[in-house]
Amino acid sequence: MNHVRLLASVAAASFLLTTGPLETAYAHKGGVPGIKVKVKDIRKHQAALQKAANQNNGTRASGTPGFEASVAYVKGRLQSSGFTVVEQVFDFPFFQEFSPPVLQQTSPVAIDYVAGTDMDTMQYSGAGDVTAPLTAVDLVLPPTPAPSSTSGCEAADFAGFPAGNIALIQRGGCTFADKAANALSAGATAVIIFNEGNPGRTELLQGTLGGPIALPVLGTTFALGNDLATTAAVSLHVKTDTESSVKQTKNVIAELPGGRADKVVVVGAHLDSVLEGAGIQDNGSGSAMNLEIALRMKKHHLRNRNKVRFIWFGAEESGLLGSEYYVTSLTDTERGNIMLNLNFDMVASPNFVRFVYDGDGSDTPDAGPVGSDVIEKVFNGFFKWRHLPVEATAFDGRSDYGPFIDAGIPAGGLFTGAEALKTPEQQAIFGGTAGVALDPCYHLACDTYANNNEEALGQMSRAAAFTTMWFAYKDLDVKPPKGKKVSRAKSWLYKGGYLQR
Repeated sequence: MNHVRLLASVAAASFLLTTGPLETAYAHKGGVPGIKVKVKDIRKHQAALQKAANQNNGTRASGTPGFEASVAYVKGRLQSSGFTVVEQVFDFPFFQEFSPPVLQQTSPVAIDYVAGTDMDTMQYSGAGDVTAPLTAVDLVLPPTPAPSSTSGCEAADFAGFPAGNIALIQRGGCTFADKAANALSAGATAVIIFNEGNPGRTELLQGTLGGPIALPVLGTTFALGNDLATTAAVSLHVKTDTESSVKQTKNVIAELPGGRADKVVVVGAHLDSVLEGAGIQDNGSGSAMNLEIALRMKKHHLRNRNKVRFIWFGAEESGLLGSEYYVTSLTDTERGNIMLNLNFDMVASPNFVRFVYDGDGSDTPDAGPVGSDVIEKVFNGFFKWRHLPVEATAFDGRSDYGPFIDAGIPAGGLFTGAEALKTPEQQAIFGGTAGVALDPCYHLACDTYANNNEEALGQMSRAAAFTTMWFAYKDLDVKPPKGKKVSRAKSWLYKGGYLQR
């Protein structure tokens, strides 16, 4: 089926569904077999992931025993159902902070600054305890309209820099990693990077260096950086307590037998949590849901027309590193054979909204590659039949679809919300509580088995199962003809939720 014919067929998606109990899903109609996906079974997988965290210091982050226990559970369930499982091992930068950073002005007067308010440790900062004079590096003060500062972006910015001093650098012009690396090469013993000062760039700067760097690096507000820059003869005490190293982690890959090798449906979810907690909503919900869909499809020995590949990604919380490694490890032919990517990251938020990724860009700034619009229409067709309103959400690059989109692969998926506050308009449509985060435990220790909304999980799992089956069994191609230019997503400012520049 060509692209135009598929769009027409999506309008008839409701005829593939039954009016039976929600948990028994779909009938064998329209060439799309049905599977049963039950919330109670998904919750059993989430309970197993909670156990993995409980037995391993409360976390399932990549690079920790809790993640390895999560891998063992997913792999064991897949293998017991007859899947052949591949573990794709890769190196990744690991970062853990053991105690809050210290920043004190020791001269000309003593001032203690507050972690989390005035300053914070940058991801992948090295550990250290330094007291030294502060030297400003090519600052633009007061800041000019953007583009403004390129402080620390070139080695020449550090001409005459006194080795052993602490470098004061302004945001702007290049990555934080470039700034810190140049400071290290110039002999700095610590780095303070303050926000640029332009509109929208004044708050506390919390960013990532992208990989380990062997000196302490703090981000600060513009106000603090400006005060330090305009005070004569400043000396500081900087202390960071971190582990910043290179470790190994893995992606877990399992395929259903059969299906066309040149039309691969990749169904993905990240398996890792943040270090702060068990991550049973983020993203134990998507991981558990995908596991149950895979087990159900395998159990029924269905003859899928297109190849279906399930992937549980590692190191998403470190910057989409698992999905990036997977996509870049493929040959051009292998990438070309991927028809689409379905991404499920956080599908049981307690104060949820039913979000569908905006494949056609009709409601948000950026469309996905051509074909992403088709995926969005299939999801929307399902929810329309169920009389469940949805809201479009942007491809903002904060989940594992990002590397697929960057490679021109159509993508789509579901999401129920993270740290954003529910609006009164959303409360009127979806229920819940306005003014409260969609997931109040996002990236916190309280993201446990209890931090899930089973209503949302049930609705999203049924939509995910239906859409996976649709693309597994329909004779279609969502991509444009070869040689036709596909739209590309923007170069992401965010990767895994951390600022890079």
